[in-house]
Amino acid sequence: MRCLHGACERRYGIWADGSCFQKLIPTLRSEGHQVIAAQYGLDTLKGDVEATIRTIGRVSGPVVLVGHSYGGTVITRAGLDSRVAALVYIAALGPDETETSQGQQDKFPKTDVFKYVEVADGRVWMKPEGVSCFAGDLTADEQEIVWSTHFAPALDLFTQKLDGVAWRSKPSWSIVATQDRTVHPDLERFAAKRMGPKTVEIGSSHVAMMSNPRLVLEVIRSAADAVTDVRASKRA
Repeated sequence: MRCLHGACERRYGIWADGSCFQKLIPTLRSEGHQVIAAQYGLDTLKGDVEATIRTIGRVSGPVVLVGHSYGGTVITRAGLDSRVAALVYIAALGPDETETSQGQQDKFPKTDVFKYVEVADGRVWMKPEGVSCFAGDLTADEQEIVWSTHFAPALDLFTQKLDGVAWRSKPSWSIVATQDRTVHPDLERFAAKRMGPKTVEIGSSHVAMMSNPRLVLEVIRSAADAVTDVRASKRA
């Protein structure tokens, strides 16, 4: 049974926007889910978490929060909201209470994409050459769109920290992108193991939801089904 009256909400990472979920949204909507991909400013972690919580109010619960990349940091904090029933991490960060996004990354080797960044106007931009590290298993046309629509985070975004860790109290699913050249796959494995046993590895670039949408959909369905089963058992 699908979570027909629940909702899936999506949080994207840096150098991406809500359009990176375009291959997932139509299918989930056709299956009866409400789906919304909030756009936030990548200015402050606090502001992005607040934007996520506001967006949760636009759909009915229970909510499955899906976070990609830096979006994992966002849902780790926003997922404490009582309307959130489950979390799905896609090639994502998942810092603990004492960690920042940057601190978590610093524990693992630097990935290739950071050879192709430029700081300008207080933000971190990806150079055109970097898109092959970010989304190398997409078609050339898709990579061009990803780069053309990418948005740069504030320079200090990854050093900001908020209290609270939702994955300690909410069921969590993790997708590890084994060919990731943006977030190191070993970081993703470490974070996934710490969150719990529900982990799937996909031979994918950083944007697994674009290059392997069917497999990502299966994981999101698993989370939605688990939420439905919990609701049904409570009503029984």
